[in-house]
Amino acid sequence: MAKKAIASLAVLATAAVAMSGCAGGGGSDDASNTIDGDVTGDIKVVTWRTDLVEDGTFDKYAAEFNKKYPDVKVTFEGITDYAGEMLTRMSTTNYGDVIGIPAIQPDQYEQFLEPLGETADFEDTYRFLPAASYDGTQYGIAFGGNANGIVYNKKVFEEAGVTALPTTEEEWLAALQKVKDNTDAIPMYTNYKDGWPLTQSFGNLGAITNDPDAPITMAEDPAPWTEGSDVYAIDGLLYDTVAAGLTEDDPLTTNWEQSKVDLGTGKIATMPLGSWAISQMQAAAEDNGASADDIGFMAFPANVDGTQLAVIGGDYNLAVSKHSKAKAAAWAWIQWVVADSGYTETQGMVSPLKDAPLPDSLTDFEDAGVQLMEINPAPAGKEGLLNEVSSDSQIDLYGPIYRQKLVDIARGAAEGDKASYFAELNERWGASVEKLAN
Repeated sequence: MAKKAIASLAVLATAAVAMSGCAGGGGSDDASNTIDGDVTGDIKVVTWRTDLVEDGTFDKYAAEFNKKYPDVKVTFEGITDYAGEMLTRMSTTNYGDVIGIPAIQPDQYEQFLEPLGETADFEDTYRFLPAASYDGTQYGIAFGGNANGIVYNKKVFEEAGVTALPTTEEEWLAALQKVKDNTDAIPMYTNYKDGWPLTQSFGNLGAITNDPDAPITMAEDPAPWTEGSDVYAIDGLLYDTVAAGLTEDDPLTTNWEQSKVDLGTGKIATMPLGSWAISQMQAAAEDNGASADDIGFMAFPANVDGTQLAVIGGDYNLAVSKHSKAKAAAWAWIQWVVADSGYTETQGMVSPLKDAPLPDSLTDFEDAGVQLMEINPAPAGKEGLLNEVSSDSQIDLYGPIYRQKLVDIARGAAEGDKASYFAELNERWGASVEKLAN
């Protein structure tokens, strides 16, 4: 299951361009078919959580939902390549009733999604609103939230002689070297072949410098791959870890599903992922004769004046299709599944509900002194700026291509070094920053 913590933020301009001209308007001529109408009808929930479709979890949710709303029939469709396939589907009018918002620009929300109400009316109840809001209107509610950091195997660290979690890159590299020297585990697994796991560390943007405006800071910086910045630290850690020989031998043959088992059973020590992955690693451990207690979660190895920070943000935002013929039922499902299904509790995720407690996995995080932070909404007129620069420069911040090249250079499979590649990225990025500022 390719599930991404920052997917709801990945509103790349290229995707928006690809879908320009798509039909807008409602999916029914019935004027009463709004989110405030009768909670009846058939709804299809299209989801990236293929595992929860296959194991029957969603069907159990539907049975509980029907106790409150007996006149709604809920069906589910799981898509493995959710991010890619949904963009294709949304060029039609048939993309489900409840969806996780894929990579479309915020100014296109109204073409594809039913407005839920004014964002201001949701602010006292929900976290993570900005990613699914545009011009004061709310189009989606996060299914759950994640903290960004690194999943690790505690037992491997203990066997390696790592007694304190790293808070700097130097400590990180030293800890992984101990893993390499003293155990048979792969110190860090990139999941290069699947690609999307390489994007996970970008969710730490802001945590390295304690900058809640980090996306705008980067969007306006003509040379963000410069020492002292968030993205320099994030991509530099990946490069230096690979260059030090602390990752898998052949990144071209990595396998995401197997990597969960391998981290759970101690064959892999660390993987940079969101906190959403904790429960999956714990399940993989238990299913393969190890203990869920072996799975830990640490902050990105950086600190500001001795304090580590971790960005929390929403996962995919659940939204009602503009073309749904049962919009009230679709909206009722979203509200119920977020508040009453128990999803975030069982997944170890941060609830979108502000009054809900943090999951156990993150209370431990806080006990370690890690401070949680949220990224501020972009100022008016700059909502899509980071994505615009990313698209114009053809540096896929939310995709794997430039990071795969970074790994290739670091392992000697492509020409260059860290300095030359970061200089190239800065040149391309800076040209786009200047272009879009004029």
